[in-house]
Amino acid sequence: MSSTPVLEIRNLNVEYGLGDQAVRAVRDVNLTLHRGEVLGLAGESGSGKSTLAYGMTRLLAPPGVITGGEVIYHPEKGEAYDVLGLSDRHLQAFRWAETAIVFQGAMNSLNPVHKISTQLTDVLRAHRPEMSEAARNARAREMLKLVGIAADRMEAYPHQLSGGMRQRVMIGMALILQPQVVIMDEPTTALDVVMQRQILGQLIELRERLGFSVIFITHDLSLLVEFSNRIAIMYGGRIVEEAAAAAIYKDSLHPYSQGLLGSFPSLRGPRRELTGIPGTPPDLKGMPSGCSFHPRCPKAFEPCSTNIPVLARPDDSPRSVACWLHPVKEPVG
Repeated sequence: MSSTPVLEIRNLNVEYGLGDQAVRAVRDVNLTLHRGEVLGLAGESGSGKSTLAYGMTRLLAPPGVITGGEVIYHPEKGEAYDVLGLSDRHLQAFRWAETAIVFQGAMNSLNPVHKISTQLTDVLRAHRPEMSEAARNARAREMLKLVGIAADRMEAYPHQLSGGMRQRVMIGMALILQPQVVIMDEPTTALDVVMQRQILGQLIELRERLGFSVIFITHDLSLLVEFSNRIAIMYGGRIVEEAAAAAIYKDSLHPYSQGLLGSFPSLRGPRRELTGIPGTPPDLKGMPSGCSFHPRCPKAFEPCSTNIPVLARPDDSPRSVACWLHPVKEPVG
């Protein structure tokens, strides 16, 4: 993994709706993805994970609106640029070629009336019009082989494939133009645990072979601990903690991160009681004052209900946390 950034999110804000009724789904998010890195993004449903992914790629459906911030992309060659400022023509070229997304439901993402071969070659037809039909078909067969699917499945329809195979097709489609960044939005949620492990293992193998960077979005922190380089925890539309995966697992600083870790069983060591997190996620229309987690936090004290904590590096550490339990040394962003 390199220390060179490939994607920088700076003070990104996303709202749904307009005026006084607007809901702030993403709030002043700062996040950096390094070249060759797997960055995990975890949090409960409704914390803003998917909205952040769709905002950074300008895939927000109405009434979603980006109200502020920058998304700086660093290509392998040439100058860095702000994705939010791209024209429609340049944005079309950016998608798939530079950044690709693997969505949660492969059956819903694949067109049910077209064969797998058609859907794979359509990407090449749109972005590589100079390629011959034979070259497109050869590239499609190559990608299927790369994700562990026999070439004869090219002529199958999505409903003729298992859930795991459909998800592999989506990964192959995302990688067919060799993008630098692959965003995976809970791609294994609908799969059984055995298939989850197979696909995640294959994803890591492909990343090591091809060198792309990954943003992996999930509510299952236990998955991220195993194969991510770094993990960012979201709550109420904000990043509340960011650190190396090992640091999050061994010594998480934010009470919300600790609650997430206490919600799944450990595969090793003595058995322990699962604790979970009391209460429910905040209503984005009426966020609590101060720290948004304080109504559910077992460690809340006086400033938590009145002052919003800043995402900062405590005690000169490379990690960052937004919590009044830890002194502010250097704000992030």
